[in-house]
Amino acid sequence: MDNITPTKAPSKAFNLASLTVLATGVITYCIGLFNASMQLNEKGYYLVILLYGLFSAVSLQKSIRDKQEHLKTSDIYHALSLISTGSAILLLLIGLYNADLLLSEKGFYGLAYLMSLYAAVAVQKNIRDQAALAHSQPTEESLACAQQETD
Repeated sequence: MDNITPTKAPSKAFNLASLTVLATGVITYCIGLFNASMQLNEKGYYLVILLYGLFSAVSLQKSIRDKQEHLKTSDIYHALSLISTGSAILLLLIGLYNADLLLSEKGFYGLAYLMSLYAAVAVQKNIRDQAALAHSQPTEESLACAQQETD
C-alpha cells in the first residue's frame, strides 16, 4: 500500500498556533453566546451548530486524508461528511440571517465559527501527521532487532 507520510512533523509553533486558534474561536463564540441577549433555545441552537460543525469538518478532513493515503473509505461516508459540513455552515447562515442581531454581531458569530472549523481541521491534521510520522520512524526495539538479525 502506497501511504503518503509526511517528511517531517508539523512544527511546535504550528501545533501551538492551531490549538490556540481553535481555543480562541470556540471560547470567543461561547462567550458571545453567554453574553447574548437571546432566548435559551436560540443559544442552544448556536451551540449545537458549533459542535456539529466541528465534528463534521474533522470528519470531512479525515475522509479526504484517508482517500489521499489510499485507505479504504466508503464513498457514502465521504459524501455524508461533505453534506454534513455544508449543512452545518448553511444552518448557521440561515440562523444568523433570521436572528434579531446587529450586523456586527452576525459577523462576529460567523467569523468565530469559521475560524473554529478551520482550526479544528488544522489540529486534526497535525495529530494525524504526527501519528503517521511516528509509525514510519523505526523504534529502538525494531532497530535492536534488526541489528541482532544482521549479527
